[in-house]
Amino acid sequence: MPTLESQPEWVKSSLSFANGNCVEVANLSGGEVGVRNSREAAGAVLRFTPDEWHAFLGGVRNGEFDSFGA
Repeated sequence: MPTLESQPEWVKSSLSFANGNCVEVANLSGGEVGVRNSREAAGAVLRFTPDEWHAFLGGVRNGEFDSFGA
């Protein structure tokens, strides 16, 4: 059982809305980055290596995903 000290610190997006559409991100053990739905904190966590995470952020910054969800 993980201790409180070993729990990741989840950060909620400042663009999340009060209606519960919230995404949270945390640094995980081993250097991975975790992404989860805050409404399901005990649910699935998407895990990315640092290189994968930086590639994704670069694509977001370049507008490569702007057409999704529109």
